[in-house]
Amino acid sequence: MIWWIVGGVVVIVLLLGLNTFRHAVGVATIDDTPKRREERLSSHWRILRPEGSGPFPASVLLSGCDGVRDNMTYWAEKFVASGRMALIVDSHTPRGLDQLESWRLVCAGQALPGAERAGDLAVALQTLAEMEDVTDDVVVLGASHGGWTAMEFVSHASSGTIPPGLTAWPAPPEILLEKLTALVLLYPYCGLLNGADKADWPSGLPALMVLAEKDNIVDVDDCLAMADSLRRGGASIETEILIGAGHGFDQRDKSPLSSLNFDSAQRDESEMLVETFLWKTNRKM
Repeated sequence: MIWWIVGGVVVIVLLLGLNTFRHAVGVATIDDTPKRREERLSSHWRILRPEGSGPFPASVLLSGCDGVRDNMTYWAEKFVASGRMALIVDSHTPRGLDQLESWRLVCAGQALPGAERAGDLAVALQTLAEMEDVTDDVVVLGASHGGWTAMEFVSHASSGTIPPGLTAWPAPPEILLEKLTALVLLYPYCGLLNGADKADWPSGLPALMVLAEKDNIVDVDDCLAMADSLRRGGASIETEILIGAGHGFDQRDKSPLSSLNFDSAQRDESEMLVETFLWKTNRKM
């Protein structure tokens, strides 16, 4: 019986390792056309508009690995208050990752890696491009897994490599990339599975990483090293470390047993950093 148990554990570990390797080399289990991906996502995403008839600059918000939570609404409302439309992308519900705690597979790196989810951002950007009341000024804010996703999108679009899980780009990648005017990356995952530095980023795309000093989920040093690597490739990327902050400091809504620790003061500080960054790049918060 003991050997059966040991054997079972070994098999599980091997399967997990193979699945992680599959994600690392960019192999997806399902391929969507851009149209099919848009159909899957659009019934679940939220669009918040400022008052008036526009046209408006826009923002795309990408949640962490546990799905869309209250922090996405918070940041979206800040963008809207400044006159910027906000599109909150829900990558989890269309894939059933909101059921039975399935999102934990995303957090464990066993489902929906950032490179695959980058296709969601590509489709969202093309959807905005087709709206008459949206300009070509789009800011992307990604938290944790969403930050990883945004970084992977820039890398794939820069190299022209189609994100895993898409059969084609919804538009020429250089056109999609031109619509991005700034990236805001809140405590993003920058570990081994993040391949964002495999391609040189466009030097004209400013990015800000807001890192949490006491982060016990992602490694701050990994992100600092990633930022250095991207800068060597010509990227314009700033890093700020919130002293005393932990992962998900801006997220009040959390699951049972979660280690996230919401802190309104740290969220306010991060908002000020984001506002200053966007002001320097001549963009609205």
